[in-house]
Amino acid sequence: MEVNAGLVAGSHNRNELVLIRHDDELGRPRQQHSAQICRVCGDEVGIGADGEPFVACNECAFPLCKGCYEYERNEGTQLCPQCKTRLKRLKGCARVEGDEDEDGIDDLEHEFSFSRDRAAADAAHYGYNQSAYVYDLPSQDSHRQPQLPLLTNGQMADDIPPDTHALVPAYMSYSGSAGGKRVHPFPFPDPSAPSQPRPMDPSKDLGAYGYGSIAWKERMENWKQRQEKLQTKNGSKYLDDDGDGLDLPLMDEARQPLSRKVPISSSQLNPYRMIIVIRLVVVGFFFHYRLTHPVNDAFTLWLISVICEVWFAVSWILDQFPKWLPIERETYLDRLSLRYEREGQPSRLAHVDIFVSTVDPLKEPPLVTANTVLSILAVDYPVDKISCYVSDDGAAMLTFEALSETSEFAKKWVPFCKKFNIEPRAPEFYFAEKINYLEDKVQASFVRERRAMKREYEDFKVRINALVAKAHKTPEEGWTMQDGTPWPGNNVRDHPGMIQVFLGPGGGFDTDEKELPRLVYVSREKRPAFDHHKKAGAMNALMRASAVVTNAPYLLNLDCDHYINNSKAIREAMCFLMDPMLGKRVCYVQFPQRFDGIDKNDRYANRNTVFFDINMKGLDGIQGPIYVGTGCVFSRQALYGYDAPKVKKPPTRTCNCLPKWCCGCFSGKNKMKKKTNKPKFELKKFLKKEDGSNLTLCTLDDAKEAIEGRDGGNRAVISKEKMQIKFGQSSIFVESILLEKGGTMEGTNPTSLLNEAIHVISIGFEDKTEWGKEVGWIYGSVTEDILTGFKMHCHGWRSIYCIPERPAFKGSAPINLSDRLHQVLRWALGSIEIFFSKHNPIWYGYGGGLKWLERLSYINATVYPWTSIPLLAYCTLPAICLLTGKFITPELSNVASLWFMSLFICIFATSILEMRWSGVGIHEWWRNEQFWVIGGVSAHLFAVFQGLLKVIAGVDTNFTVTSKAGDDAEFSELYEFKWTTLLIPPTTLLLLNMIGVVAGVSNAINNGYESWGPLFGKLFFAFWVIVHLYPFLKGLLGRQNRTPTIIIVWSILLASICSLLWVRVNPFLAKSKGPVLEECGLDCY
Repeated sequence: MEVNAGLVAGSHNRNELVLIRHDDELGRPRQQHSAQICRVCGDEVGIGADGEPFVACNECAFPLCKGCYEYERNEGTQLCPQCKTRLKRLKGCARVEGDEDEDGIDDLEHEFSFSRDRAAADAAHYGYNQSAYVYDLPSQDSHRQPQLPLLTNGQMADDIPPDTHALVPAYMSYSGSAGGKRVHPFPFPDPSAPSQPRPMDPSKDLGAYGYGSIAWKERMENWKQRQEKLQTKNGSKYLDDDGDGLDLPLMDEARQPLSRKVPISSSQLNPYRMIIVIRLVVVGFFFHYRLTHPVNDAFTLWLISVICEVWFAVSWILDQFPKWLPIERETYLDRLSLRYEREGQPSRLAHVDIFVSTVDPLKEPPLVTANTVLSILAVDYPVDKISCYVSDDGAAMLTFEALSETSEFAKKWVPFCKKFNIEPRAPEFYFAEKINYLEDKVQASFVRERRAMKREYEDFKVRINALVAKAHKTPEEGWTMQDGTPWPGNNVRDHPGMIQVFLGPGGGFDTDEKELPRLVYVSREKRPAFDHHKKAGAMNALMRASAVVTNAPYLLNLDCDHYINNSKAIREAMCFLMDPMLGKRVCYVQFPQRFDGIDKNDRYANRNTVFFDINMKGLDGIQGPIYVGTGCVFSRQALYGYDAPKVKKPPTRTCNCLPKWCCGCFSGKNKMKKKTNKPKFELKKFLKKEDGSNLTLCTLDDAKEAIEGRDGGNRAVISKEKMQIKFGQSSIFVESILLEKGGTMEGTNPTSLLNEAIHVISIGFEDKTEWGKEVGWIYGSVTEDILTGFKMHCHGWRSIYCIPERPAFKGSAPINLSDRLHQVLRWALGSIEIFFSKHNPIWYGYGGGLKWLERLSYINATVYPWTSIPLLAYCTLPAICLLTGKFITPELSNVASLWFMSLFICIFATSILEMRWSGVGIHEWWRNEQFWVIGGVSAHLFAVFQGLLKVIAGVDTNFTVTSKAGDDAEFSELYEFKWTTLLIPPTTLLLLNMIGVVAGVSNAINNGYESWGPLFGKLFFAFWVIVHLYPFLKGLLGRQNRTPTIIIVWSILLASICSLLWVRVNPFLAKSKGPVLEECGLDCY
């Protein structure tokens, strides 16, 4: 599909396909560049010192890159892997042992300069007829005959069809006059003697060359073992269980790993782990004391408090131990360029499809989406490797028209960004930055062009805002396009699928006449009475449509409000996904979320720094971070539900001091265990030939041969029909799945691609398939991100957490209290839905590849909303204790005081050491603690009850929000008050604890000095609740004429206490100066 294809709308089920605004015929499909590849390492062979293609062996021209050539001469057997002749020293290469014997033979300067005299000398030396090989050298402008292939692509069977045999020229065959010895061929064939190619005889030719024979296989196995030993010898102390090493000293920089782990200093990590262990011990003694010392006169309060504390301890364990192995990572972008972007050659970086999802343009402003798209189109990556797909799940003409305007403005914006290398490349945020834009800009024209570009962007904003203003009032007859055609998406709940290519190959050049990345608009089909699965369904539709059109092996998922802040972000991800040592086992690379537009105090912990800089680093040291919904680069094969490739582990050492029968007794259980741990199914991809035989197109690393049944011996293959049952009834889409390295099938018709793209986004395509169950984004929860990442980790994949120095992506966060609580409510409700589903990590996924510490993190992500119930009870206890005069603990002894003090010290020490190794500030940590209480007693609590109603009664409860007007000043939304029912529980807790403080102080004043001692513990408990809810109280009161909230709070408390003291003193009554006389009941006369 090309840019000039126009808007395509249709429904596969209704057999409809409409082409709107069709200007020209569809263009030709892309052709992929192919180069000679090294048969050993898979890199390109490259260019030699003389500028010609590098040839390692002059005898058989076996494809071998310079790195493998030098390694074979220095560390290997110095023999060609194919013909087994000695690899001679080439020009520009260092000498090795054995080159001295060839000093008088090699003529590196004139080895390809042939003459008649030299041909005659060679004929006399080798003993063959000179007249048969004397010829005139061809001139430079003569047509060289193409070289014939010498190999059969490794196929040795006798039933190979004749048209698949390699052809061997006659002059390379065995000659009887040569005494049965192989004659060394000249570089050029004899033009006078016609070449009579014959089919290769595997018993002769392959045996002579060795390639494909048993000896060759043994040779390759030995070479691989030597490579592994070399790497193990140099880097074994840096390897972890996954084989993810830090930095192996390989031959040159271009062949070194593209990333490495940066371990956290042991001086920071060891004390942190010691404190965790000590805290566990202290918690054990604390609960021993609490259980053995009940409070008889307040048994109910004591029992509730103990239950809450036990739950808090379990929750702390689930949160703490996944942070036991935190790590950081470092990438090498220069090595990535050296390996995949060699000068003078086409870039070999992988293709990437970028998904941007949006629903309602009135809630998600089109200008925000446009900035995200512009930052994608201007990213620092080859333009032919990038494709941007925008999913409009609301089928809004406003989004379509805004995207059309964006594509036109991109023709000016993208060359400006790349010319001056600006950051960020989202114009709204670039022009809003208060920095010195002249720094590091040496071009004299920069200031002039920047001002002109800013004027262009202001005009672009005016056009977008005009479209938004127009969209507020929908015409009665519905929207119509510029050519008078009715908009297909006028009915949001009933419309066909739509696809429009705005930019890409064959059109959409910028002002410098350079191509722009592909930009595609996609709106999936929707019909009434169908469950479309919200965002997860939209992402799966994008995944299928992109597989038909471009089929990039990697996918980047972004929300419409998350723009690319670092133009090299995709390269950062490729340092992991394209690393030969690590990339095959990585399912996705997750970047942290960073936000703009948050006040410096971050009142409601919108930055969520503790989670992204502490928890996620800890998970990266286990099996990888969880998927958080945006800013994530996926491997397409992992999303298709395949198992991760198996990691080869070194053989275990056995004891030779015991008899074999004894060793067998001890190893029997291990053998049985090993047998039961085998995967049940392994996938192999096949297509059917016309004659009915199976043709292997490509295989996954973990299943290259066949499906293994439960008995491990029977083998079967998945036919094309069976794959269609799993992935859907689309032959083109299934064929794209079989292309493990991505790309489209050669010779495909653009018209058929257009039909298939509409077909795969139709409503009935997922029926009776594995989409949403085992393939793609998983359905069953509003937080589809956690569920999707969890399924991948259960398949044995690992994920990577990448934190570049410059944040990769930035987005917007709701800074208003009510909006923030509703966002947290949605996340918590998704966790509750996972808790009640079959994918609950407490019981799902055993026997797979999920590590137990990673499982603890997923259990914590699922059960954390349930903490709201004990948290609400625990925050209510201080007020009850102050009002009733009772407490949850008996009078503390010296030993009990020691355990309480130790527990508090361990809690603070753990937090301080976490902040030390992670770099999180104390202000950010404290804001996270405060909002943990605010969200726990409000949004999490409502999520629990809403989840219970949805699961038990099938009732889906929605909470409405009523807004009031806010200011136009900076962060005006922060002070905007929006009433919602989520505000009721924390408000009630605040009032109860304030009343309890006032009642407790007044009671102590009435009862004298003896009651002040027990009061301090209750007051500390109550103030702990009030201080944690302070940001909530501040948001509840708003600006209040800009009076500081803390003054209002303390004014209320002090006024109440002073009023009670005033009543207690009672100054209006006259005090008697004499003693107070009381009746004693005796008659004293």
